[in-house]
Amino acid sequence: MNFSEIDWPEIGHATLDTLQMLGLSVIFTFIVGLPLGIILYLTSPGGMLQSRAFYSLVSAIINILRSVPFVILMIAMIPLTRAIVGTSLGVEGAIPPLVVAAAPFFARLVETAVREVDRGVIEAAQSMGASYRQIVWKVLLPEALPGLLAGITITTVTLVSYTAMSGLVGGGGLGDLAIRYGYQRFETEVMIITVILLVVLVQILQMIGDRLVQRFSRR
Repeated sequence: MNFSEIDWPEIGHATLDTLQMLGLSVIFTFIVGLPLGIILYLTSPGGMLQSRAFYSLVSAIINILRSVPFVILMIAMIPLTRAIVGTSLGVEGAIPPLVVAAAPFFARLVETAVREVDRGVIEAAQSMGASYRQIVWKVLLPEALPGLLAGITITTVTLVSYTAMSGLVGGGGLGDLAIRYGYQRFETEVMIITVILLVVLVQILQMIGDRLVQRFSRR
C-alpha cells in the first residue's frame, strides 16, 4: 500500500462534505422529529390529547418509513428531492432523504424518552392549572432531557452511516469517495482512510453525546 499517492485535499473536501451533510440533516431531523415525537406521545392511548385514529395513522406512516432501506428510499425520493432542492446529487441532494429516513427514527426515540417522565410530575403540573404547552416546555422536555440527548446521539451516529451510503447514488462525501476510488478503482488505501475517518467521527460524536447525557442526568 502506498499512502503517499493519496489525494489528501480531496479527502479533506470529502470530509467537509460529510460533516456538512451530517450537520444539516441533524438540524432538520431535530426540527421535524422532536415535535413529531411529542405529538405521538400526546395523542397516544392514555395521552393528554388522546386520539387513537390520529396516533395509529402517524404511527403507521413512521413504521413504513423506518422499514424502507435507506438506499431504496434515496432512489425512490429522487423526483421529490429534485423538486425540493433542484438536484438529487451532492450534499444538497442527500439532505431530504437523510431527513426523511432519520426523522421518524428520532421521533420514536423522543416518544420513548418522554414516556419515561414520571406521571406524578405531569399530574402535579396539571393540578396547578398548567396548559398543554406549559407542560410540554416546562415539564416534559426538561425532565426527558437526558433521554432526548441520548436519542439525538443515536440518531446522529446512524446518520453517519446513512451519509456514507448516500455515496451509492452520488450523494458526495466520504461514502462517494470510497465508492469511486476504493471500490471502482480498487484503491484500497482510500477505502482504509475513509473507514478510519468515519470510525473516528462516530467515536467523537458518541463521546460528546455520552458526556452530555451524564452532565444533564440527575443523580
